[in-house]
Amino acid sequence: MDGARGARIRMLIGPDDGAGNFHMRHFEIEPGGCTPHHRHDYEHEVLVLKGTGVARSEQGDRPFKPLDVIFVPAGEMHQFCNMTSESCEFICLIPAPCQCG
Repeated sequence: MDGARGARIRMLIGPDDGAGNFHMRHFEIEPGGCTPHHRHDYEHEVLVLKGTGVARSEQGDRPFKPLDVIFVPAGEMHQFCNMTSESCEFICLIPAPCQCG
């Protein structure tokens, strides 16, 4: 997506697997990278696996670390940023169907 920098996404479970209710994605954000600042009409559930960063939302910036969980409501502007020298990784669940990588 436009505005992303140093971010990779991989579909772990999705339409190709026959997942009709939820899709599971893996994100990796390089040092200094970020996802785009954007919104969707669906919610996200996020589990941080590795590294630290900041989840930006309409409620303000929230630091995250491994094993933190983050809920992003539908329609909320959001962005995940890594301002450290190590990569960060997280799992993101979204409702299906979704054309989002």
